[in-house]
Amino acid sequence: MTGPLVLGIETSCDETGVGIVRGTELLANEVASSMELHARFGGVVPEIASRAHLEAMVPTLERALAAADIDPSTLDAVAVTAGPGLMGALAVGVAAAKAAAVAWRKPLYGVNHLVGHVAVDRVDHGELPTPCVALLVSGGHTSLLLVRDIVDDIVELGATIDDAAGEAYDKVARVLGLGYPGGPVIDKAATGSGSAIRFPRGLTSKRDLAKHRYDFSFSGLKTAVARWVEIAERDGVPYELADVAASFQEAVCDVLVSKALDACDAYGVQNLLLGGGVAANSRLRSMLAERAPQRGVEVRSPRPALCTDNGAMIAALGSAVVAAGFEPSPLDFGATSALPITSVVV
Repeated sequence: MTGPLVLGIETSCDETGVGIVRGTELLANEVASSMELHARFGGVVPEIASRAHLEAMVPTLERALAAADIDPSTLDAVAVTAGPGLMGALAVGVAAAKAAAVAWRKPLYGVNHLVGHVAVDRVDHGELPTPCVALLVSGGHTSLLLVRDIVDDIVELGATIDDAAGEAYDKVARVLGLGYPGGPVIDKAATGSGSAIRFPRGLTSKRDLAKHRYDFSFSGLKTAVARWVEIAERDGVPYELADVAASFQEAVCDVLVSKALDACDAYGVQNLLLGGGVAANSRLRSMLAERAPQRGVEVRSPRPALCTDNGAMIAALGSAVVAAGFEPSPLDFGATSALPITSVVV
């Protein structure tokens, strides 16, 4: 396998990730998660995340270099998430990457976290089919992208206008007393009927679609679940938690799948890429497996371990950027918490 050998650093939220990729070959992917530190609060606490990154950075970097069995002198570049994400967390990764790049005398590339979720599929399935539509679903982001070229032609078709899907999972899990993080616990609890309760599908009415055809809104759904549970408990109406979890999950996945496949139809695209932590959700994957073939769409998704935030996705994007001949980022670039999707490299 040939291609630029790149080390990637990811610290946008609560995972400290360091990955090493040569072209489309994954050599190392080490992740240190601070998730347990946030569990008691029911969500990520930025200050705790930043401190955890500081503590985990050097050990994670050392493990990645050992796993790949390479010397830093053989690297072609260092890549790091410049945004979007939590500002304090991003700053830790950017500072570490700058220090490594200077110490090893390697070019440095600050890259986009969301585009990294698209690029990581390259290490599992090879080069991306283009054009493709990418559905990115994570704790902080729910986006639909039209990808014509991974490094210089990406259009954001839609994004969340309030709670992202992952945030809704976390909040509903708290309402149901299931713990944190919400995605895995609700997926596990959703053994009941997805049609037991008809929860709302945000931004899917005819009027909403005229303005927000590919945008997402899960705040109303979260509130509807909380209100339904509150009324049932107030009135002493028995209910199955498995039915509530399944019905909530069905509503989320129905919106995600419908909008993604509609985008494929509208843009004449036959390939849909699934990425982000919620991409590991069993119902989302099964619903896509049911509906996508009916629309003539092929679905690609990286393995679950590469769906959550990790350094491999940043290294994979960095390798593509280096191969495309991009100039390195200036050493004085800063982290940008709201980095737009159009800025693949800062």
